Amino acid sequence: MKNDLTIRKLQECIKNIDHKNNSNDKYMLKLMEEVGELAEVIRKNKRMKKGESIKDTIEEELQDVLYYIVCLANINDIDLQECVYLKEKLNCEKYSRKNMFED
Repeated sequence: MKNDLTIRKLQECIKNIDHKNNSNDKYMLKLMEEVGELAEVIRKNKRMKKGESIKDTIEEELQDVLYYIVCLANINDIDLQECVYLKEKLNCEKYSRKNMFED
């Protein structure tokens, strides 16, 4: 079994391998492209089936979208994990609800 993956660890892993673009514009365009591909596989409801390849599935495209979001965060020196907590705090105030990360 693989270890649990934190957002911070994902950012670190991607930072270690992705050195090709280093441009907000290029990463943003790739993200938009991947969101389009995600929309297509969602429209076709193309899910990964047990034992089959992830290729051309919702699962693949979700990972691609996540990858480029992380790339954008990395080149802008943004800690996404911290952003999740900060945004949750704002949402709790805005919607008068309990913080989903607190017991």
